[in-house]
Amino acid sequence: MLYAHITGWGMSVPETVLTNDDLSKMIETNDAWIRDHTGIRERHIAGENQFPSTLGVEASLKALEVANIRPTDIDLIICSTSSPEYIFPATACLIQDQLGASKAGAFDLLAACSGFIYAVNMAAQAIRSGSIKTALVIGSETLSRFVDWKDRNTCILFGDGAGAFVLQASDQPGGVLSAVMHSDGSGGESLSLPAGGSHYPATEETIREGKHYIQMDGNKVFRFATRVMGHATKEALDLAGLTTDDIQWIIPHQANYRIIETAAKYLKMPLDKFIINVDRYGNTSTASIPIATVEAVGKGLIKSGDKIVLVGFGAGLTWGALVAEWTGPLPIEHKVHPGRYRVWARVRSIFNRLIRIVEGLIWGRNS
Repeated sequence: MLYAHITGWGMSVPETVLTNDDLSKMIETNDAWIRDHTGIRERHIAGENQFPSTLGVEASLKALEVANIRPTDIDLIICSTSSPEYIFPATACLIQDQLGASKAGAFDLLAACSGFIYAVNMAAQAIRSGSIKTALVIGSETLSRFVDWKDRNTCILFGDGAGAFVLQASDQPGGVLSAVMHSDGSGGESLSLPAGGSHYPATEETIREGKHYIQMDGNKVFRFATRVMGHATKEALDLAGLTTDDIQWIIPHQANYRIIETAAKYLKMPLDKFIINVDRYGNTSTASIPIATVEAVGKGLIKSGDKIVLVGFGAGLTWGALVAEWTGPLPIEHKVHPGRYRVWARVRSIFNRLIRIVEGLIWGRNS
């Protein structure tokens, strides 16, 4: 029997930090109000040359370094994102090209803030089925580009960043133990980005009406989130044959401190068993859970053998939870350097483009 272990992890956030005091100069709000209602004090904002793919590549290289595998060892790349660079091509394909993951299939997964849990579960299922051995799962966002900076209900919440996990097959027990995924499209209007798809293609009218910005009914989302976080956690634990007493850490989606606090009360667990960093990053959507996990590992909080729960919710509406036994990197024979493959990735990308140009000239001459 194969098990899907989380063997590598990495994160990347923009250097630019936007504090609550900075926001108070842009809109009518203040640091105390934002902290009281959300727990957020600052968030990172992508620069002009930073995108989900660039942040995702940086996080991925760090994850590959920890796992000690080459980009060419990856069989599958899943990029979970709510802010893809294009409708197509997939952001995952841009990352695949920049990494030089020449044998990997790649696709985007859109399940809003629950997407990283969905993606890790899908990668784990593929590994357990025997169809692949190694997967790279990324959550990457630049949601600041979809924020109306005049809307104080939403602009205080969102930040940018990326996190990545490497999952590998092993015959040793551990890794992803269980997962649940749920949705309720009847609540889709509670949190949405209406325009930019085929329902509302970009027009002068959609731009004038602000339909390309995130729109949210905060009260509805809060009530939904506080209801499903605890339920999903218990459901995933039941599937794994565990209880909250068996869990060392819960890593929740970092949307709002009060939502996490309410989930802890529902589960009758102390808040100090929850990994929380929403104060420094805000809501980074699909990137929030891997970023929080990477930081916790870096601080020595999550150790080999720990049992953890990843739990989140998001637009759709979607929600889910995943239970895993943290084991860390698999034994290695020799050290590899994934970053060195970026040079060859550029060469390969240029070469493939030239081949397509030549093919076009040949086929064009014969048509």
